Amino acid sequence: MTVKRLLLWVPLALMLFLVQAYFWVPSYEEQTRGNPERLESFITGSIGDASMLNPILSADSASSEINALVFEGLLDRDEDLRLRGRLAESWEIREEAWFYLNPAAAQTGGAGGAEVVARLIKARGGLLDLPPEVVESLAYIQGVEVLPARTFIETRKVRQGSGEGEETGIELTVHAPERIRLSLDRVDPEIFERLRTVLGEEVFAPFQSADFVEASEPIEEALLARLAEELLPQTEHNPIVTFRLRPGVRFHDGHPVTAADVRFTYEAIMDPRNLSPRVSDYEPVKSVEVPDPLTVRIVYKRLYSPALASWGMGILPEHLLNAEALKREAAERGMDPEAFSMRQSRFNRRPVGCGPFVFKEWLSDQHIELTRFEDYWEGAPNYRRYVYRVIPDLLTQEMEFYAGTVDNYAVQPHQVERLSRDPRFQSFSGVSFGYTYIAYNLRREPFNDARVRRALGMAIDVEKIIRFVLYGQGERITGPFVKQTDFYDHSIEPLPYDPEAALALLAEAGWRRGPEGWLEKGGRRLQFTLITNGGNDTRKAILAIAQDAWKQIGIDVRTDILEWSVFIEERVNKQDFDALVLGWSMGVDPDLFQIWHSSQTKPFHLNFAGFANEAADDLILRIRETYDHDRQVRYCNDLHAIIAEEQPYTFLYVGKWTAILDQRIVIQRTDASGDPVYERIKPTKTGSYTFHFNRWIKLPHVPDFAAEG
Repeated sequence: MTVKRLLLWVPLALMLFLVQAYFWVPSYEEQTRGNPERLESFITGSIGDASMLNPILSADSASSEINALVFEGLLDRDEDLRLRGRLAESWEIREEAWFYLNPAAAQTGGAGGAEVVARLIKARGGLLDLPPEVVESLAYIQGVEVLPARTFIETRKVRQGSGEGEETGIELTVHAPERIRLSLDRVDPEIFERLRTVLGEEVFAPFQSADFVEASEPIEEALLARLAEELLPQTEHNPIVTFRLRPGVRFHDGHPVTAADVRFTYEAIMDPRNLSPRVSDYEPVKSVEVPDPLTVRIVYKRLYSPALASWGMGILPEHLLNAEALKREAAERGMDPEAFSMRQSRFNRRPVGCGPFVFKEWLSDQHIELTRFEDYWEGAPNYRRYVYRVIPDLLTQEMEFYAGTVDNYAVQPHQVERLSRDPRFQSFSGVSFGYTYIAYNLRREPFNDARVRRALGMAIDVEKIIRFVLYGQGERITGPFVKQTDFYDHSIEPLPYDPEAALALLAEAGWRRGPEGWLEKGGRRLQFTLITNGGNDTRKAILAIAQDAWKQIGIDVRTDILEWSVFIEERVNKQDFDALVLGWSMGVDPDLFQIWHSSQTKPFHLNFAGFANEAADDLILRIRETYDHDRQVRYCNDLHAIIAEEQPYTFLYVGKWTAILDQRIVIQRTDASGDPVYERIKPTKTGSYTFHFNRWIKLPHVPDFAAEG
C-alpha cells in the first residue's frame, strides 16, 4: 500500500470506527450476564424530557408518564373504562337541592314553607296522580327542611366602570326569604322542573334577587344584579361526593395518606400563585370537608357530571408542601418567602408520592430513575427499577431497542408492517385516544379571521399526510372528541383539499396576490411562522408539507423546530407563537372546558389558541352539568359542529399506535400456593397495553403459554 493510499485509508477507517462506536450498545445478553438486576429493570425511551414532576402543575405527556407512576389518585378507570377505587376504597354520591320560595307569591297567599312541606308529604304518600318521572324524583328525596327568612351581610371585591380599575370591597346586606333544602340520595338534575307539578308554578316563579340586596355604597345596577344572583340563586344544586380512603396507605417517606392531603391538593390547585392548569376541573367545588382522617366530603356549587373522574388527580403530601414547608424552603434557598410558591419548590424535581414507584434521580435530558415502592398498598410492582431515558433521535431509540438497552419501542408508521410480523417481538396496536392538529393563535392577525383559518386547512392535503407520512396508520378527524366514543359526530365531513377554494376564501378576507406572487393585504404580506417540537419526525414532516402547501397559494411561511421543554414552556405556555403542530391525548369523559372554554385562555392555560365563542361556552357548561348520556351526546355534537365551523385548529388525523416489546416480557401473578403464573400482555379498552404494568416482568426466556384457554 502506498503512503498516499495509507493516508487516505486511515481517516476513513477512523470514521468507520467512530460510526460503529456511536451505534454500538451492549446486547441484552451482555447486559444480563452477571447482572441479573437487568431482568428486574424496565427501561423506556422518550424523545423529550419531563418538565415538572408535580401532577397539579404539569400538562405535558412526558411529565404525566412519570407522575402516573409516582403519584396516586382517589380513582382511575379499569380495563373496561369503568371508574374504580385507588386511594379511595369506596364512595357515594348524593345531593342537596335548595330553592327560595317566591316572596311575592307568599305575600299574596301563596305557598309558604309549611305548605310546601305538606304538599311534598302528600305527593310522596301516593295521594296524588302524578307522572312516573315525578314519582321517581320524589322517591329520591330523603329529607326536607325549611330555613326561615334571614338577613346577613357579605363583602365582595368588585371593579366598577370598565372593569379596568382597582378592586374595592363593598358590603352587601342580603334579606333572604324562606328557603327549602331537599336531601336527595342521588343527583337529580330535573328535580325542580318535576316539582313544579307538585308544588305549583307560583313557587318557582322568577323574582328579582337584586330587590333583596342592599349595597353599602352606590353600585352599577348590572353589577348589583350579578352579585345578587350569586348570593340569592333561586334554585341551587349541590352534588356531594363522599370518599372513604383506604387505611394504612403511606407516602414514600412513610407519612400516612389522609383526607387532609386530599383537601390540600384541592387547595393547591385553586391557589392562584401556583398557576395550575387543572383549576377548571375543580372550580365547581364549593368546599372540601374532612370529617375524619379517612373521609373526604366534597360539596359542589352546581351540577358537574365529570366530578368523580376528576379525582384521578395524583394526591400531594401536605406535610412537604404546605405554607410552613414552603417558607422553610424559601429561607434555606435565600428566596423571598412571601413570593415563593409551589412552582419554585425543588419538590417538582424530587417528588414524593404514594404511587407504585419511588423517585430516585433526574438528570436533565438524560434520564429519570424510579425504584419500586415496597409498601405500595396494592403490592409492590414486579420490576424493581424503572428508567425513563431521553433519546431524542428515533433511529437511536430503534437501535437500542434491538440491542435490549430499552425494553419497548413506539413503532414508526413506516415500520408497522415489517415489525408486526417479527417473531422476536410482541406487537400491540390500536386507534389513539387523541389527535394531531395545527393550532392557530387567534389573538394574532390573520388568524382572528375564520375564513383565513378555513382556507389554511383547505390548502393542506391531509390524505397525503396519512398516506405518505403515516403509511396509512391514521384516520381523518374533524373535531375535539375521542373518535371511538359517541360524543364524536361522524356526520361532520372533513375539510376538502381545495387550494382554489382556499384562495377564494382568502380573497374574500382581503388577501390577494401582489407583484411578487405573495398574498398581500394593505401592503402587508401574509407571512407567519409554523413551529413544533424536535424529536418527532412525523410532526417535522407535517411542518414541511404544510409550509409547501401554503407557499403554493402564496403564503410566506417560515418554520422552526424547538427542543421540547423550550417549545412547551416558552412558546406554548406563554402563548408566543403564530401557529404550531401538536397533539392532544384525550380521556373518555367529554368535558373539554380546559381546552376550549374562553375563560381558559390565559398563560399556562390549555386553551392556548385563544378560542372564544359564546355558544361554545354555553354548550361546554351544559355538557359539564348534564348527567343524561343522550343529552350529553347532543350537546357534544353541537359543540363539535361549532368548532368544525370556526376551525381554531386544522384537525389533521387520529393516529394508530403500534408498540413492540420483547417476547420475554409477560404479566406475572402468584397463584394460591405462591408459585408464579404467567399471562400474555394484551391491550385494553383504555387504548393502552400498559394497564397491568405493575405486574410485568422480564424473564430469561419466553414462558410456556400452552395451558392458556
